Amino acid sequence: MIGTVFRSEDVPAEHRFEYWRELIDRTIAPSEISSEYAADFWAEQRLLELGPVIVWPTSLLPARFRRTARMIRRSDPEQYHLSLVLGGELGFDHAGRSDMYGPRDLWVSDTSRPYDVRPPDGLGRRTVTGVGVEVPKALLPVSPDRVRELLGRRLSAQEGVGALLTGFLTGLERESNSLQPSDAPRLGTVVLDLLAAWFAQMLEVEAALPPETRHRALTERIRAFIRQNLHDPELTPPVIAAVHHISLSYLHRLFQEEVRGETVAAWIRSQRLEGARHDLADPALHATPIHAIATRWGLPRSSGFTRVFRTAYGLSPREYRLQALAVRE
Repeated sequence: MIGTVFRSEDVPAEHRFEYWRELIDRTIAPSEISSEYAADFWAEQRLLELGPVIVWPTSLLPARFRRTARMIRRSDPEQYHLSLVLGGELGFDHAGRSDMYGPRDLWVSDTSRPYDVRPPDGLGRRTVTGVGVEVPKALLPVSPDRVRELLGRRLSAQEGVGALLTGFLTGLERESNSLQPSDAPRLGTVVLDLLAAWFAQMLEVEAALPPETRHRALTERIRAFIRQNLHDPELTPPVIAAVHHISLSYLHRLFQEEVRGETVAAWIRSQRLEGARHDLADPALHATPIHAIATRWGLPRSSGFTRVFRTAYGLSPREYRLQALAVRE
């Protein structure tokens, strides 16, 4: 597992808001934080330290965050902050712009400028959920003058590299229990590359990015495409290369540069097997035939599925299912 988890119910009620506020102050640039629900506050947060990048998925009752010019003069970590709203609604004032943000909206802010994040009137005790990201400015290969054009704008997370970035961020929380601390630096690099590629795409300056950043962002885009199409037995390296308008040899080189010796076909097979393994252990799918699960993950040949599954996990699919469901009983 990577990261630490805060749950307000683990703290006595009278101390919850102050404890959470201190945690936030250690995570983001110092801000004035208030909530009309401070006396009966609720929040959950996971803190993922990925090298120099911090990612913090959170759910909380409505709260206001204000960073003033006086606070900036006193302390400035020189970071960009990214917020992805997943549930609820928030108002945001920054860099001369003011807007309301709802699910799948993104904003970018600069810790060197004042901001005001506020819940809308009438939100009540409805929970706000989202993901915050803190990134040192110096690590992004995009000119601060150009990034300034994005500050305080309502940006979409539903298309292009923005959708890829948000999918990666939400996946980090989903998979955090199975990730290892040794994975953290590499995951931080992926966040930086995707963020740089997203900025460059919106500002139409992709050509100015370092080649390694473009290559890693393309690799992550290809991996996301593969994950979305694992059910298709016709998903092969030539098809993937054609969809992304690259040569087959270049596709193989991208994968081998990231994970030494791993082929595209091997990665596809491992993802399919892991998906099938997860479904075989799911009590809700106990009545689903094994061949149907294999077909769902793009492995329609029963004999071939059984052979590669046994090679990967040391048991046949049937033996694994019986063992996994027995443990859950």
